[in-house]
Amino acid sequence: MKNSIPFLFVLLFLGVITSSAQDKKFQVHTVAFYNVENLFDTIKGTNYDQDWLPSSGWTSQKYNKKINNLAFVISQIGTNATQHNSPVLIGVAEVENRSVLEDLVKAPNMVPHNYGVIHFDSPDKRGIDVGLLYKKNVFTPISYSKHPLYIYENLKPKKTKKESVETDLESNVNYDPTTKRVYTRDQLLVTGLLDGEEVHVIVNHWPSRSGGEKRSSPFREKAADLNKKIIDSLYVINPKAKIITMGDLNDGPYNKSVTKNLGAVAKRDELVAGGIFNPMYQMYKDGMGTIAYRDAWDIFDQILVSEPLARKTNNYDSLRYWKAGIYNPTYLQQKSGQYKGYPLRNSNNEPGYSDHFPVYIYLIKEHK
Repeated sequence: MKNSIPFLFVLLFLGVITSSAQDKKFQVHTVAFYNVENLFDTIKGTNYDQDWLPSSGWTSQKYNKKINNLAFVISQIGTNATQHNSPVLIGVAEVENRSVLEDLVKAPNMVPHNYGVIHFDSPDKRGIDVGLLYKKNVFTPISYSKHPLYIYENLKPKKTKKESVETDLESNVNYDPTTKRVYTRDQLLVTGLLDGEEVHVIVNHWPSRSGGEKRSSPFREKAADLNKKIIDSLYVINPKAKIITMGDLNDGPYNKSVTKNLGAVAKRDELVAGGIFNPMYQMYKDGMGTIAYRDAWDIFDQILVSEPLARKTNNYDSLRYWKAGIYNPTYLQQKSGQYKGYPLRNSNNEPGYSDHFPVYIYLIKEHK
């Protein structure tokens, strides 16, 4: 995988940026997303959490190590261009409940940044949810809501031409055999003021590839349809809406769910009013990745921005998208063996970090 450290820059640097040519100053904000992989507490819940209990080897000591590992990562994302300021907004996925997020923001590396938590429980079988962490002194929430994804499937085993039984999804999902509804993660919409400007953030964790990519693809296409419906509704209210949609999409930037259903474009020059830009597409083309499987890298973790944020302009008197990156320092990577360079993932035997690298974007705004 090619190195995904952000591009070097000359005129813009270190948080409050000075242009030597025009003597302008800019503020840089980092917005990030991180699939924190199985952030479970040690308490038995009503969800399917038996792999993350003391009886399975997941102790309080290991849980606390996982919390501190994640807190350090979050405190470092994007800091090379923000005068060592941690992200103002961090979308997270694979968290068991609000309690684990409260523990996360209370970790020593997080406390100085004064993060708040927005979270809803979702009907996923394992009880894993999405959430949003925000800096209370920079971002002020106005409203937040969860948007359930309604997908249906007949989960009876199917046979291939060779008469072998395909993998059944039912063991991996919360499924109602009467209605045939498959319950998965809700999408979280948060609207608030960032530097005094209204910004909308959608946090996603689209359905997994259990049962195979082809068979499960319609689920992610439905998730993309829901995401686009939310985005379009925000555009109806305000055609200049500044929207950030982020998450573990379980699809790459090139998949139908992202390019067709969501309608994301790969180049800013292709943007039209009401459109959405995906900076991760070019990163994928350049060989970067956030997750690896069988020696192949992909970018399932993505942050996309609306046209009013992403369109090219020379006017930065309001928040604008600058650039995107993948946070993959060596301490987040396997050091040796078959999986050298892969994300240093977590297990109930040894708390690591995650099987995903975090992603981030920079927003910039001129200071008068």
